[in-house]
Amino acid sequence: MKKKIILLTSQVFFLPAMLLGGNPKKGETDSIVKPKLVALDAIQLEDDPFAARLDSLLSLSFFEDLNSVRLNDSDSIMLWNTTNAEAPRFSDSIYAARLAALNELSPMALGYNSTVKSYIELYSIRRREQVSKMLGLAQYYFPLFEQALDKYDMPLELKYLAVVESALNPMARSRVGATGLWQFMYATGKMNGLNVNSYIDERNDPIKSTEAACQYLTHLYRIFDDWNLALAAYNSGPGNVNKAIRRSGGQKDYWAIRPYLPRETASYVPAFIAVNYIMNYHAEHLIFATQLKPSFFSTDTVNIKERLSFEQITKLIDISEEELEFLNPAYRHKLIPKKEGGAYALVLPQDKIGLFVSNEDSIYKIAALHFEENQAEVPEEVPMNDRIRHKVRRGEVLGTIAQKYGVSVSSIRSWNGLRGNTIHIGQRLTIYPRRLPTETVASNSSISSNTPSTSSKSGEYENYRVQDGETFYSIAQKYPGISAENIMSWNNIDNARRLKPGMTLKIYKES
Repeated sequence: MKKKIILLTSQVFFLPAMLLGGNPKKGETDSIVKPKLVALDAIQLEDDPFAARLDSLLSLSFFEDLNSVRLNDSDSIMLWNTTNAEAPRFSDSIYAARLAALNELSPMALGYNSTVKSYIELYSIRRREQVSKMLGLAQYYFPLFEQALDKYDMPLELKYLAVVESALNPMARSRVGATGLWQFMYATGKMNGLNVNSYIDERNDPIKSTEAACQYLTHLYRIFDDWNLALAAYNSGPGNVNKAIRRSGGQKDYWAIRPYLPRETASYVPAFIAVNYIMNYHAEHLIFATQLKPSFFSTDTVNIKERLSFEQITKLIDISEEELEFLNPAYRHKLIPKKEGGAYALVLPQDKIGLFVSNEDSIYKIAALHFEENQAEVPEEVPMNDRIRHKVRRGEVLGTIAQKYGVSVSSIRSWNGLRGNTIHIGQRLTIYPRRLPTETVASNSSISSNTPSTSSKSGEYENYRVQDGETFYSIAQKYPGISAENIMSWNNIDNARRLKPGMTLKIYKES
């Protein structure tokens, strides 16, 4: 006899009767109980009532004052229309006095001049709406940044660097491929411990990328012993800063070497100072926060042990997909993969953590059945390789090149600053491949990679003993023509965080 299946919604899956609290009929065993077809929307998960009450009491204790501040900000928005209000202008003496007050409280040099003034007016007049939006985003990101900066004993003002880099957009991507709140290039991100694969880009992860940015900035400050020079090196690379120092006759002040820096870097520190100003004196310019985000301290994390999709999470614990994406921007396909021998972190509002934890096992079972029923096609988890240079051959187009390396055409355009799809024979393209085709690896005729081949490891090598405070990058600087990625590859190290004082590394100087 055929069994009827009731379709509740378009998003459905099979659910065992035991999971719903049903019992087998007399004479039946668990192995022959038929699953029911149940919609995600139809499942009502319940939290533990006692634990939920404790969460409410904790929330009242810790976040009452914070909520009050947010209400006051909202009142300000009602009083002033940010975008339509006439932008106030102030004299040089007022700008200088306000920055002097900030400078007194900071170990960084926040000086005032005509260049800084031009950037202050850029943010306070022409980018008022953007500043208003960033003030709302700062509600979430700044506590996160300050927590990491305090851990590394760094100036808290460095939190404003992310405003300059990405306008507090964790999904920001530059035309050359720099990604995330702190705009890491792939190689620099990898050197600082950020993982990228087909599921996850940790450069987009606010917590992990902030940790990496603190490590990298600390390293640059140790080199230059000046925060403004460290910022310039963060933007254009320490090599360009060293060249500017030489061309200036050995000057060690940012403003003295500024004429010799790349154009973008020459604007970088003035923009940073201007952002320090506008984020502290926005109210004087009648700019107030819009699109207020929850506080970082009103969220929590849970380790995910099984594969879950954002769709499943949103429907099972009743959270909007928009909020889930905001809190978890590192997941590239709105899907959390299963990590063998570990777990991936999921950030949730505190009022949803309890519901998830109380029903965690059931959620995993529901998700597994949902994947099985829908036979969802998800990408294979493939780690991203190092940067390569591809030389365009006759007959090749962006589509065939993208297919060869498992990337998208738009990514190739972005990495190489291409406006269209036109390329020419002999042109060299920068590519961050997800895979290398077998024939390419064998011939090595069309690419040149910064990851050495087996033959490059032949010959004599030097044993290098790692000193305290050193990084792969600082060690590579001692050997012309050798990169940090070379050293990591020669020593079979895939994560920069594994470098420890006292470790012995092989350096192939004749590679």
